[in-house]
Parts: sequence; structure tokens; C-alpha cells
Amino acid sequence: MLDKLQAIEIRYKDLEMQLSDPDVVGDLSKFKKISKEYKDLEPIVKAYHRYVEIQRNLTYNKEILETEDDQDLRDMAKEESATLEDELESLEQDIRQLLIPKDPGDEKNVILEIRAGTGGDEASLFAGDLLKMYKKYCDNKGWTYEVINDNPGTSGGYKEVIMNIEGDGAYGVLKYESGVHRVQRVPETESQGRVHTSAATVAVLPEAEEVDVEINMNDIKKDVFRASGAGGQHVNKTESAVRLTHLPTGIIAECQDGRSQIKNFESALKVLRTRIYEKAIAEHQEKIAKERKTLVSTGDRSAKIRTYNWPQGRVTDHRINLTVYNLENVINGEIQEFIDKLIFEENTEKLRVGGL
Repeated sequence: MLDKLQAIEIRYKDLEMQLSDPDVVGDLSKFKKISKEYKDLEPIVKAYHRYVEIQRNLTYNKEILETEDDQDLRDMAKEESATLEDELESLEQDIRQLLIPKDPGDEKNVILEIRAGTGGDEASLFAGDLLKMYKKYCDNKGWTYEVINDNPGTSGGYKEVIMNIEGDGAYGVLKYESGVHRVQRVPETESQGRVHTSAATVAVLPEAEEVDVEINMNDIKKDVFRASGAGGQHVNKTESAVRLTHLPTGIIAECQDGRSQIKNFESALKVLRTRIYEKAIAEHQEKIAKERKTLVSTGDRSAKIRTYNWPQGRVTDHRINLTVYNLENVINGEIQEFIDKLIFEENTEKLRVGGL
């Protein structure tokens, strides 16, 4: 571990020198890239410096205990050493966590897709509940969001809804929400009070930037059509809705929420770019998964990840066997406890596999 920390410190100092280089300062793209790496390494270097300082102080105290006759000094050295050893143990754990390689996509914004699964109208209503949950969570985090496409259910809720979420490290936090969410409750249409089980799928995708995915506009087929659903007098009078098809992959994205065809085109292109990026990432992760399987699945949509039981006010995350009895709070966006434990479990597995 110390070898890694020394190498990181050398890199950190090299980056510090580069940031004062006029050629780097004059190149905005390069300057931003180096600044980000420098900022990412800073907490590791600070922790390493404190680690070295503690080791030095422990060595000094050991010398006092071996050579000093003054009992007061010996008692002080012994007391301080006990405190330092506790701090050192905690610091070693922190450093191991800091050394875990970060997913470069974790800092990205998010395209979040919710789709009603089995359960008919009740599944659509549940999809609407999940949308509310994520909106509330974003509000709590101070993130911004925008629904960019939706397909309402026949009795409320949504058959499908897609929103863009912008926030610091949004993907690194929300990626654990991908999967099948199951609901158990008595539907409003159930006359005999029987509990039904329905489901909705959530897909959390890192928003792709232009630098991530190169799209040849000649490979995109653009279709325009009249928007359907709510929207006022302009609906069905102007062809503002846009559907984009990426011909090489067959991936399709559409947007009809905005009144402007240009705005809908930009939103659809953002979703299309993200879906192409997701496909490339999925192929890459599939190769990695054959070599190393982590405890926490963050992208398998076929896996049942969480159950929301209304009669008992209970929410269970099946990946970490965590059950809480505050369903109303969870639906109102209080999902941080689940996310924190999922991050902890995944990092613990990475530490085990990486031998840190």
C-alpha cells in the first residue's frame, strides 16, 4: 500500500507543476483534465502525509519509552501512542477506501428510465410512485431534473417515463437503483381487498457527452410526427415530436414533450447518445464480469432488487438483506440508507478482490 501511496504522491507533485505551466494554462481542455485529476488525488495525498506523520510520532514515543526515565514523560508518550494507534487503524481503512479505483462514469449526470412491468394499471401507478420517489430524492440532494419523455398509463402513472438528472456525482449514487422494483399492495380496482404484486423496471444510465460517443449524423434517421397526450392546443397540429434511429445499431430514441421540434431533437439526441454509450459500456462490463463478479449488481435489470410492501409499511432491498419499516418516508425520497449500504458492500468486495 505504501508503494502505491508514494507513486500517487509523485504523480500529484507532477500535476501540481503542470498546473503552473503556461502551455497547460492556455489549453482549457487540458487544464480542466489535469485539475480534476489533481483534485481527485488530493485527499489521498493528505491522508498519506498524515499516515507518515503518525508513524513518525509513534517511533518518537517508542524511543521515549525505551530511553526516558521521567515517568511523566513516559506516561504522556504511552497515552499519546494509544490515541495515535487508534487513529492509524482508522486512517488505514480510509486510505484503502480512497485507493479503490473510481468508475469514470460516476461523475456523470443521469438518464433515468422507469417502465411499468407486470401488473397492468397497477404497475403504471407504481412507476408513477417511483418517479415521485426519485424527484423527492433529487430535491433533497439539490439536484435538478427534467422529464424528457413520458407515456402515461390508462389509469394514471406511467407506462414509461424518462428524465434527465443533473447533479454532482449523480450516476455514482443512482446506479444502484437499476433493476426490478416490486410492489405489494391492494390496487384501487380490487373489490375484495386482495394484495397484488406488480413490478416496474428502473434503468439508470450515465449521460453520454459528445466526447464519449462519436455519432455520424449521416447514420441517424430522423422522423417527425404529431405529439400525442397532454400538451395544449399545439398537440396534433404541428409535427414537433421527433424520433431518431441510429442505423448501425438500430437504437431508437424519441421526444415529444417540448413544443419546439428543435428542443425535442436535442433531447432525443441526448437520449440516443446515452443509449449508444450504455451499449458500449455494457459490452465492456460483460467482459469484466467474466473475470470478477462483485457482490452488488448495479445494472442487471432482470434482478429483483427491492420490494415495497404497502400493507406492512415495509421496504426490503434483497441485495443487502436490508428491511426498513418506513415505506412512506422511502417513497418521499429517503433512500440514502439503501444507497450508502450498497456502496459499502461494493467497496468491501472491491477491497477483497483487489487485496488492498
